[in-house]
Amino acid sequence: MALGYVRPARPSDAADIARIQLSTWRTAYRRMFPAHVLANLDEDYLTRGWTAAIEAPPSPRHRVLIAVEQGEELTTTVGFAAAGPADEQALAPEEPPLGDDVAAVTDLLIEPRWGRRGHGSRLLAATVDLWKEDGFKSAVAWVYDADPAMRKFLTSTGWEPDGAGRALDVDDMLVPQLRLHVSLALDD
Repeated sequence: MALGYVRPARPSDAADIARIQLSTWRTAYRRMFPAHVLANLDEDYLTRGWTAAIEAPPSPRHRVLIAVEQGEELTTTVGFAAAGPADEQALAPEEPPLGDDVAAVTDLLIEPRWGRRGHGSRLLAATVDLWKEDGFKSAVAWVYDADPAMRKFLTSTGWEPDGAGRALDVDDMLVPQLRLHVSLALDD
């Protein structure tokens, strides 16, 4: 029987996070992004970025968590979440800052072969717990229009569209996104 759990990422987890990011993007987003863009992603570059995010986050409220599946013979990192205070990356075009009490999901990915085992729910729950400890009142997350699985996952846990939208320019191809939000009030 396998067990799943979440823990804070350590610098030694950066390569696994980069591997999961590449695997997920190349599998789940292969019809969303140009093939050459996905093919040219550099795992070493991503690993360096995740190492920096783990070792020297911009603030104590920025965190990277990993999901782990522990079997009888093997323990495997299967997903990760990165989140922190809502910054300019959380904004829609020409939107004013969201405020110090708003958190944002930067990334929440489960490697596709490990999906539907509760890892995403555990990551999101742990992230929300940390947000509440840090005094955040609400949170936002961008989802790709062409990623109904992530939208369904978040809306099933109480997230709703907040009316904001944007399109990322990926090698002269616009990839639309919708922003979701959720209240972190204790009675919600």
